[in-house]
Amino acid sequence: MVKKVLYSLLALTALLVAFYFFQPIKKGKGLDTTTKYDLVKDWPKLPSDLKLGNPTGIGIDTNQNIVVFHRADSEWPLLGRMPNKPIKNNTILIIDKESGQLRDSWGSNLFIMPHGLTVDKENHIWVTDVGLHQVFKFSHDGKLLMVLGVAGVAGSDSLHFNKPTDIAISKDGSFYVSDGYGNNRIVKFSPSGNYLLEWGRKGNKEGEFDLPHGLSLDNDGNVYVADRENNRIQKFNSSGHFIKQWTNNTFGSICSVFFDSTKEKVFAIDDFTFLKMKHRGSDVIIIDTSAKVQTRFGRSGFYQGPTSWYHDLTVDKEGSIYIGDILGNTIQKFRSVSN
Repeated sequence: MVKKVLYSLLALTALLVAFYFFQPIKKGKGLDTTTKYDLVKDWPKLPSDLKLGNPTGIGIDTNQNIVVFHRADSEWPLLGRMPNKPIKNNTILIIDKESGQLRDSWGSNLFIMPHGLTVDKENHIWVTDVGLHQVFKFSHDGKLLMVLGVAGVAGSDSLHFNKPTDIAISKDGSFYVSDGYGNNRIVKFSPSGNYLLEWGRKGNKEGEFDLPHGLSLDNDGNVYVADRENNRIQKFNSSGHFIKQWTNNTFGSICSVFFDSTKEKVFAIDDFTFLKMKHRGSDVIIIDTSAKVQTRFGRSGFYQGPTSWYHDLTVDKEGSIYIGDILGNTIQKFRSVSN
């Protein structure tokens, strides 16, 4: 009898929580209802023998090609040890943003567990590997230029990382690393890779993190952090001083953030995993600089296509959005359209 009552209460609680969290966002004040996003079908057009697996990082180069970091046939185990053998297939894909055709690929036998990716203004490709606890800088064609961290060794000092998640490059060449899963900090380095400063620790107060998962910079060099398990975006100046945050009780875990310097808007993607068990899908959220949600689609918006687990995004000059979905093992392109 007690068990039946307990199960009934749990079921009722689940329904109430689901009703509260998963209501569609209504078209109201502050939401841009004139712009919608349509999924571009049959994009990309990758070779049939290419196994795309867990596209965790996505960026755009100076030629407006889409650059993808993926895990091929490797997966992050929910239980047990991290894989310790390099992925044999190419893990970096360079894709024509219009045709969707593969232009180049490289990165075989280099990485264990790909995660974050960014492309700087000189077309260098930066990536993080959460299995190796390292950050890498490459030329556009795959020549290794810099490595930070000690391969396979986690740590919390100036020479080590613990599952670093993303990188952001400033105009002067200095760069930031979100040292995310293990250390809950942001670390800043000089252009040559020398340690400069860090901030953050585990928590939910201003300047604290619960898995800093994605990074982006605005035109003034301010740092935007996707504070994943705190369901928020935090904004800091270049020295790590807190400025403000974006949060909302309808946000799921904020996985990625992208500052669009052309429109001066913040693009983010979230993920909702109810009770950390059953997956509920992702949203794309577009926020203005005053912290108002302007557009939202995916799980709770007008677009009803496949929204599995969005992990990273980038935006091109025309405003099209490119997303890596790590459960659907797809790369999606959304083009903005006006009503």
